Amino acid sequence: MPTDQIFPVPFVHPFTPAPAFKKSVAYFSMEFAIDQSLKIYSGGLGFLAGSHMRSAYTLNQNIVGVGILWKYGYYDQERQHDNSMDVQFREKMYHFLVDTRTRVPIEIAGKTIWVHAYYLPPEVFNTAPMFLLTTDTDGNDHAARAISYSLYDADVATKVAQCMVLGIGGTKILEAMQYEPEVYHYNEAHALSGAFYLANKFRFVGWLKKQLVFTTHTPEEAGNEKHDIYFLDRMGFFAGMTLDEVRNITGIGDAVFNHTLAALRLSRKANAVSKLHGDVSRKMWGSFKNICEITHITNAQNKTYWVDNELEEARKRSDTQAIASRKKELKAELFKTVANQCGKLFDPNVLTIVWARRFAEYKRPDMLTWDVERFARLLRHPNYPVQIIWAGKPYPKDEKAINIFNSLHYLGNLFPNMAVLTGYELALSKLLKDGADVWLNTPIVTREASGTSGMTAAMNAAINCSTIDGWICEFGRDESNSYLLPIATEGDVNRQDMLALFNLLESRILPDYYERPTDWQRIMLTSMNDVSGYFNSDRMAREYYEKLY
Repeated sequence: MPTDQIFPVPFVHPFTPAPAFKKSVAYFSMEFAIDQSLKIYSGGLGFLAGSHMRSAYTLNQNIVGVGILWKYGYYDQERQHDNSMDVQFREKMYHFLVDTRTRVPIEIAGKTIWVHAYYLPPEVFNTAPMFLLTTDTDGNDHAARAISYSLYDADVATKVAQCMVLGIGGTKILEAMQYEPEVYHYNEAHALSGAFYLANKFRFVGWLKKQLVFTTHTPEEAGNEKHDIYFLDRMGFFAGMTLDEVRNITGIGDAVFNHTLAALRLSRKANAVSKLHGDVSRKMWGSFKNICEITHITNAQNKTYWVDNELEEARKRSDTQAIASRKKELKAELFKTVANQCGKLFDPNVLTIVWARRFAEYKRPDMLTWDVERFARLLRHPNYPVQIIWAGKPYPKDEKAINIFNSLHYLGNLFPNMAVLTGYELALSKLLKDGADVWLNTPIVTREASGTSGMTAAMNAAINCSTIDGWICEFGRDESNSYLLPIATEGDVNRQDMLALFNLLESRILPDYYERPTDWQRIMLTSMNDVSGYFNSDRMAREYYEKLY
């Protein structure tokens, strides 16, 4: 269990902040990918938040993270007896957390729920100080305890309750700690209920708009969270405010409550997470009245955490031979996991393509297998051998994505050079990025707000092969630091992208790797250099202070 000790109140931030980062910020996020041992994340949103907390530590920023201590995490991805994907929920124990002995009550659906806070000290994982909340505490019945069991619960009422624990509960915990941040930063709209708690407490929306900033991650209006406003009212989401007051401050007059729209109207400023996403977001919300300014701060990842030190030192020397040598060593390490999970022996000398991230249909993980005959020719090429690895967690109720995952695995039974791995979390993600030669990224263009997995792959000498979407629009230069698919303009976009990908692999990527190693190494080094500065989360963390806080 977490460490049992007296926690000091009032809470005092343990950093002496750097002069440029003195303003105090509370950063609310539903998930944080901090370390493999702390399983409170699902995918990109958590990876981004975790890197932000690490850079806040490095830069001595006056930030406190607020999240939820998910008892079962997201889920444990395993296999059933027939090797189809299995979803397992197991209790997690964290002895490195500190019990703050601080609890606050919140009202959910007419019932008092206790929210208990644990503390992650900065020195444990080199992050900003963090408060992690749970309802699995004395005084709560089983249903109340279960609110903080599983990240993104499939039950709608439970999911809304989780958001209330983060928003209202997190705000009240800071209040109980006698800690009053100057800025409340909501990383997505999950914590929005906290804004209503603050508005109800101070009875002055102008104050709230000065304090609140918001990051949106969803590039499609239909993908933003919406609920029946009367249902939210019954849940207590509006923290004691009447519906008339809620409608007045959010401008939402009908029965459908759009969480992102409300956040944009209650915030002083908002940001999208890439340049393209900023353009998309401003167009998407531009017709709505009284929204705040939407700027963009391109996502990034924490280089200190992700980069292999030997690769980094070789990059600084422009020593492509040393990079190539180290890369083979890292591939050999990854291939131990492939052998362990799949019983297949991969060769470090063979070009290795990796597709690994959250498994979702719009990301099109199975694009290469849509033409099975051509895929088979690629994997059995007589002159250019290739190995392909897939990994990623679908949402546990996303049957389409799970079926894609399973179909890829069963197809892999036909090929000794194709593997589908389970357990895609921080540790496996690191292994895959270290061991990939090509990092494959295939989302439908404009559907990916940012997509950051290719950043950390590039830091570790993998070359991105990607559609031109998200962060790639700011990074990618075809055949200079990456291989880019042309944008499909009309007709069957999926087929156009598939054919372009096969052509790119067969005519350029494979010949470059095997016949033109000097060209390959040039692209690889350019990629490492280009990703090294701007796409390091230290830059991103600075920009949040400069452009948002």
